[in-house]
Amino acid sequence: MENRKRLLTRNKRIATGLMIGAAVLFVIARLQKGHGIWEWVAAFAEAAMVGALADWFAVVALFRHPLGLPIPHTAIIKNKQGVIAGNLANFIRDKFLASDTLIAKLRAYNPAEHLAGYLMAQQHAADLSKGGVRLLADSLDFIDDERVQQWLRAALSNRIERFDLAGSVGAMLQALRNDNRHQVVLDDLLNRFAAWLATEQAQARLAGSIDEMVTKEYPILSVFIPNREQFTRGAGEKVAGRINDFIQNVNADPGHELRQSFDTVVTTFIARLQSDPELRTKVEGIKQEILHNQTITEYALSIGNDLKGWLQHELQQPDSMLQQKITAAVAGLGSTLSNNQGLKDSLNEYLAKLVLHYGDRLRNAVAGHIAGTVQTWDSADYSNEIELSIGSDLQFIRMNGTLVGGVIGLLLHALALLLA
Repeated sequence: MENRKRLLTRNKRIATGLMIGAAVLFVIARLQKGHGIWEWVAAFAEAAMVGALADWFAVVALFRHPLGLPIPHTAIIKNKQGVIAGNLANFIRDKFLASDTLIAKLRAYNPAEHLAGYLMAQQHAADLSKGGVRLLADSLDFIDDERVQQWLRAALSNRIERFDLAGSVGAMLQALRNDNRHQVVLDDLLNRFAAWLATEQAQARLAGSIDEMVTKEYPILSVFIPNREQFTRGAGEKVAGRINDFIQNVNADPGHELRQSFDTVVTTFIARLQSDPELRTKVEGIKQEILHNQTITEYALSIGNDLKGWLQHELQQPDSMLQQKITAAVAGLGSTLSNNQGLKDSLNEYLAKLVLHYGDRLRNAVAGHIAGTVQTWDSADYSNEIELSIGSDLQFIRMNGTLVGGVIGLLLHALALLLA
C-alpha cells in the first residue's frame, strides 16, 4: 500500500508540475508581446494549460469535488458507490461466472486428468494422507471431550429410541421379497445345509442320533441289531441322502410346496411386523433390553476405547502403517483414474453437471455478496482505495493532456496563420 501511495504522489507531482510549467510558460510568452518564436510558445503554452486543467478536473471529479466545490456530477465514484457495486457484481456474474464460460474453462482444464496426475505424485499422496491422518487424530481428541461424549450418547440414544425396529425389519423383508429374492435366500440356506450334510462330521452326528434314538425307543430291538455301528452309519448316510434329494427337488421346482409355505410364512411375518401390536411390542421390548443392557453397553464402550487407543498409537508412529495404506490408496486412485478414460470422462461430465445445476445459484450468491460488501464500505475509504489502485495511471492522462494540448495549440496556430 505504501508503494502505491508513493507512486501516486510522484505522478501527481509530475502532472501538476507540467500544468504549472505550462502556465508559467504562457505568462512569459505573453509578456514578450507575441513577437517571433514567442507567438508559437504562447500558442503551445495556452493550449497545454487548458488541456492540463481540463484533464485535472476530469481526473479529480472521479474521486472528489474539485477545489471542494459541490459541482454536479463530480465525486462520481463516491456518490455512485451503490450503482458501481451493483454493476461490478453483475459484470462478474454475467461475464466471469456465466455457466457457458465456466463449462468451457472446465472442459479446457480437464480437471480429471489434472487430479489423476496430482494424486499419482508420491509427495502429493503422502501430503494428503498426512492431512487425513492429522484430521483423524484431531477428531479423536475432539471426541474425547466429555461434553462431546455426552452429546453423542444422548443423540444416539434418542435416535435408537425413535427407531421403528419392527417397521424397518418388515420393510427390509418386503424389499427382499420383491421379485422373489427371498427364495434365493431359501436356496442358499438349503444348499448350505446340503453341503453340511455331505460332510463326515454331519453324518457321524446323524448316526449317533439314530443310535441314541434306537437305544432309547427300542431297547430290546437294539440288542438284536447285528454290526450296530455299521448299521447306524449306513442309516445316517441314507437319511442325509434322502434330505439331500429333497433339497434338490426343492431347488429344481419353482412351485414346490416348501417354497409356497416359506412364501406364506415370510408374507405373514411381514404383515405382522407392520400391523400386529403384540409382535411390534415384543420387538420393541427386545430393542429396549439391548439398549439398556449394561453388559452390552460396557462391551460396546470397551470396543470403541480399544479401537480409539489403537488408532491414537498408530497415528503417532512416524512410519504409521495406516498412513502408508492411505498413501498407497490415494496413489492407486490416481493411477486408476489416469488409466481409465471412461472414469475420467465420467468425472468431468459430473463436474460439468454440478456447474450447470448450482451455477446460477452460486453466481447470484457471489454477485449479491460482492454488491453487499462494496456497499457497506466507507465511501471515503472506498474512493481512496480505488484512487490508490488506478489513480497513478490516471495521472498519465493529465501528463498526456498537457503535452497533447500543447501540440494541438501549435497546429491550430499554424492553421490560423495559413487562413490569414
